[in-house]
Amino acid sequence: MQTLPMPQTEEAAIADNEGLIAAKKKEVDALSKMIEEKLQRIGDLGVEIQEMKNDLGDTADSLVDDKKFLADLDKNCELKQKLYDENMKLRSQELLALADTIKVLNDDDALELFKKTLPGAGSSFLQVQVTSAAMRSQAIAMLRQSESRRPQIDFIMLSLRGKKIGFEKIIGLIDDLVVQLKKEQTADDDKKEYCKVQFDVTEDKHKVLTKTISDLEKAIAESEENIIATKADIEALDDGIKALDKSVTEATEQRKEENEDYTALLASDSAAKELLGFAKNRLNKFYNPKLYKAPEKTLSDEDRATLAAGGTLAPTEAPGGIAGTGIGLAQTGAAPPPPPESMEAYSKKSEESGGIISLIDMLIKDLEKELTEAKLTEKDAQEDYEKMLEDAKVKRAEDSKTLADKEGSLADLDTAYGQQKGDKAQSEKEMGALEQYTHTLHTDCDFLLKYYDMRKEARSQEIDALGKAKAVLSGADFSLLQARTSRTRKFLRHH
Repeated sequence: MQTLPMPQTEEAAIADNEGLIAAKKKEVDALSKMIEEKLQRIGDLGVEIQEMKNDLGDTADSLVDDKKFLADLDKNCELKQKLYDENMKLRSQELLALADTIKVLNDDDALELFKKTLPGAGSSFLQVQVTSAAMRSQAIAMLRQSESRRPQIDFIMLSLRGKKIGFEKIIGLIDDLVVQLKKEQTADDDKKEYCKVQFDVTEDKHKVLTKTISDLEKAIAESEENIIATKADIEALDDGIKALDKSVTEATEQRKEENEDYTALLASDSAAKELLGFAKNRLNKFYNPKLYKAPEKTLSDEDRATLAAGGTLAPTEAPGGIAGTGIGLAQTGAAPPPPPESMEAYSKKSEESGGIISLIDMLIKDLEKELTEAKLTEKDAQEDYEKMLEDAKVKRAEDSKTLADKEGSLADLDTAYGQQKGDKAQSEKEMGALEQYTHTLHTDCDFLLKYYDMRKEARSQEIDALGKAKAVLSGADFSLLQARTSRTRKFLRHH
């Protein structure tokens, strides 16, 4: 009986099993590592959630404060607007009064009058005092027309009324106040530029963060889809490897059964062919003695020694097997049929014997054909089985490699997914900080940007009023008493 050819040796099977065990251990290690990472992520997410809740509470409190500040700001702005409108109105009246005063003083008749009342260096002390008082009154009138409520202007007006501080000191106070006003305007200009730049910068940052968060949200959604798809691929590959192993096992069992059937068929057909040959040779012994082939008798060494010594061999026992031919698997044990009651003279029937021998030859050919077909079928089946094993081995190796690659990709996707979530949380924190800074920037800059032109115009008017008051006071110098009328007119027109 033929033995089933094994596709792999025992050593190869042990090596494959050890490789499978090593792969499974790596897979277990990878899964254990993933479990640890996910537990770590769960803890980190819990901390982030608590921090976000704390941030939410702080933001709610800040929102209440901001609403209260906004209400107070609206109220203060309304009061400031009313005050500003009143100041503008008073300033316009002051400028009108100053213009009328300058017009009166620049009149030709007024200049002629000053010439008569201030004739020369010999004028009395009383005339000089009257002229100085007039200059103080004109300067006070010009300053009073200004809508400004600055303490410095009030102090200058008090100094003019007191008549104890000289014009030089008052002019110095005016110059100092003008310098202060210009510094304030410069500060407003710088702050306005700073606010514009900061608003532009924060707007650009807001756009960048908005796009970054949007891109991260898309990337996170894509990563989630890729993770789901990769897990499905891993599950499909694992199921495919299991199905492939099952099909190999089933094919091996089937190949074993087919080989057993082929071995049994080979044994039975060979025995039948040998038995038919024996029967044909026995018929030839009777009908065709020339074609008869006597069986070869093989002597053992012991028999040869007995014959050489002049002895005789023991009688040969009848062969067993089918009908005593020595062919077959076992004897049937059935008794021979009884002899006929009467016997007639026997004659050879060569024609009938020829038909029987031909029939035996046909049966032998059919058996040989069946054996040939069975051998070819067995050979093809074995080759197909071995090819199937080789293809399955290659397929399993490829699928195992693909499975390992997919698991590695899944680990990378999980890492990238966690990084993307962290980046998104960081970007959202930066967005919150940027919005808070923008709110602070609005609180600091909105009032200035809204009233910048009005504040600039008010300072300009204050500087103009101070300049005109200084011009009037500069004309109160004692040298003015000897100045000619044309020179006085030129001075007043110039200022």
